[in-house]
Amino acid sequence: MRYDIPYARAGQSVGLLGGSFDPAHEGHAHITREALKRFGLDQVWWLVTPGNPLKPTGPAPLAQRLDRARAVMQHPRVVVSDIEARLGTRFTAETLGRLFALYPGVRFVWLMGADNLAGFHRWERWEEIMQAVPVGVIARPGERVAARTSPAARRFRAARLPGSAAKRLAMAEAPAWCLINVPMIDTSSSAIRARGAWRG
Repeated sequence: MRYDIPYARAGQSVGLLGGSFDPAHEGHAHITREALKRFGLDQVWWLVTPGNPLKPTGPAPLAQRLDRARAVMQHPRVVVSDIEARLGTRFTAETLGRLFALYPGVRFVWLMGADNLAGFHRWERWEEIMQAVPVGVIARPGERVAARTSPAARRFRAARLPGSAAKRLAMAEAPAWCLINVPMIDTSSSAIRARGAWRG
């Protein structure tokens, strides 16, 4: 498998799941499999970021996080990538701009947990992201209400697709977003770090 730049051809639908994955865990893998199925995606790419601008402390080394992510997420239609480090992009809006240029004709869908939607208005150029790409939101434990009442959800209320239309999301013209409820695995990277089960 190529670990440099993922491959996608024009006409394919590719979900993008970004994050520090510090560490990756079965919860990430679970929402990825659900996203593939519920949003009707051809692929999902994990974008393992060099660092998260919203977090005060840096994550574990990128190579370590990539190794863990590839061990956790083994699926023929999922690619674990360090493309942001290779492109030199720091913010999601920048990454999307480069991906649109590199992959003309590919339909990208930005994937996030409902907890990310709750804080999405703090992201750099967040409205630009919503205007640029459909967004698939996967509900996590305890985050449904916060996501639905978030500034981003209110600002783009008219662009929301019902869960029953989830498979149409990749074909929708942005702005478009859809929140799906899935059986959840209640684990988190922060809990794993707190247990001392990552980086000792």
